Amino acid sequence: MLGRSAFSRPGGFRPENLGQNTMAMIGNVCFSVFVVGVLVFTIMAATYEPEDPLFHPSTKITTLFTSKSNATFKSDNSVVKTGEDFMATNESVFGSILNMTDVDNSVSGETNEAEVTQCEGNSGPIDCKNPEVFHLMMRATIEKFKDVHFYKFGKPVPGSNDSTCDMAWRYRPKDGKAAAFYKDYRRFVIEKYENCTFSVVSMGDYHTGMNARKRKKNQKAGLEKTSSNLDQVNALPVVGEFVNDSLPVVESESSFSQGKYLVYVGGGDRCKSMNHFLWSFLCALGEAQYLNRTLVMDLSICLSSIYTSSKQDEEGKDFRFYFDFEHLKEAASVLDKDQFWADWSKWQQKDGMNLHLVEDYRVTPMKLIDVKDALIMRKFGDVEPDNYWYRVCEGETESVVQRPWHLIWKSRRLMEIVSAIASRLNWDYDSVHVVRGEKARNKELWPNLDAHTSPDALLSTLRDKVDEGRNLYIATNEPDASFFDPLKDKYSTHFLDEYKELWDETSEWYSETTKLNNGVPVEFDGYMRVSIDTEVFLRGKKQLETFNDLTSDCKDGINTCNVAEN
Repeated sequence: MLGRSAFSRPGGFRPENLGQNTMAMIGNVCFSVFVVGVLVFTIMAATYEPEDPLFHPSTKITTLFTSKSNATFKSDNSVVKTGEDFMATNESVFGSILNMTDVDNSVSGETNEAEVTQCEGNSGPIDCKNPEVFHLMMRATIEKFKDVHFYKFGKPVPGSNDSTCDMAWRYRPKDGKAAAFYKDYRRFVIEKYENCTFSVVSMGDYHTGMNARKRKKNQKAGLEKTSSNLDQVNALPVVGEFVNDSLPVVESESSFSQGKYLVYVGGGDRCKSMNHFLWSFLCALGEAQYLNRTLVMDLSICLSSIYTSSKQDEEGKDFRFYFDFEHLKEAASVLDKDQFWADWSKWQQKDGMNLHLVEDYRVTPMKLIDVKDALIMRKFGDVEPDNYWYRVCEGETESVVQRPWHLIWKSRRLMEIVSAIASRLNWDYDSVHVVRGEKARNKELWPNLDAHTSPDALLSTLRDKVDEGRNLYIATNEPDASFFDPLKDKYSTHFLDEYKELWDETSEWYSETTKLNNGVPVEFDGYMRVSIDTEVFLRGKKQLETFNDLTSDCKDGINTCNVAEN
């Protein structure tokens, strides 16, 4: 021990090894952190379940409809988004806007070409074909509707008597966000003076010019600028045109026997929410398009109890009550189920048409691409959720089969009611969406909603956001409209039920849906009400939403705001 220091050191700990030991320690720590990170990431990836983008706010839902992802469904009574909601709305899509200069230039050209006739004073009926009359009616229309862009004027036609002319036009609201055209046609009372000049005495209300609604064959077009993107313009819905949603018919036995078909049978999708129905239906339609087959579809749907006044599921509703079947049948190959089975029973055995049965949703469309049989039938069982149609489009299929959202538009009959309400407000109104009902009564999930949507609170919130005296459309589930009476001192308030004549027994909607329903009157149900209420709200110049602008509560209940925003 002689010669050693009293404070001996372990052999491994020497000053000359200090740096080396420190670096080794740091390396071990970094490696440990890396291992833990990989482990955490692996656990998260294995247990992660994607949230359902169908229930995101409207600002996020576009991502869903332009992607191929799938969703897990829950009961939801909101209005489903459809293809036209996600079309581009920049002005270049709609073509050139007609202004007063275009009107003046057009009539001067026509006047030069017209035959010069001797003035006969104010005797005789108004000649609606007269270019001066056409010019006068167009000018009066542009001057009256200052919040509208005009894209086309139809030639005037005689009205109900010698002093009236009817004229139609295609337009959009200047601040319109929806990718659609609207068509109006009105009756004008024209006065002719001794010196053969004219003036518009009055213009009728919305859709009073019935004689101009549908242009006759061989009738010359009116005034419209030539569009460089005509295909895009023609691909947009036109609200106000005649709707032809009659069922497609197979032309002959030969064309039927040469066809290839896909049908979905059974399953647990019936009587679910409209979002669920559409998600599954578009899976079937997407598969049919991928396989280059005609989809055999059931136009009879079951309306979920969340939309019905009886609070019971209601069978026997028609697809055409809610969606634009005319657009679907023109843009895709579809057949009505009843018509198909009638033809199948007549010609299947005679023409040797075979059926290929698929009873497992895990059989992917890619495995069916080479099937030669005339009919592929997917049959679904009774056990939910494996019997949901949309399961077919999950897994590896979702990167191959895309849901054709562009084929589904909202019913133009319902959108016609929306257009009529907005037109009565001259497309110049603000809107507020006020959710009350069960949510306002549930203080555990929405503790502030009742107070934040009271009349006094609404007046306080609206004071800085909506100018006094404005037309204010209130979309709400509050059954008692008098609840909002205090707002009348500041605003001209409007509610859906003010416009009941648009769907009552005297309305065009009532007569057309009754005809669709084999003479049985159709109830204006809860989904239709919410759909129209929402669409009128969305056309307001300023829009205030309950859970973004009126209350601090979260849409889906307490502590869910951050989840909804992600």
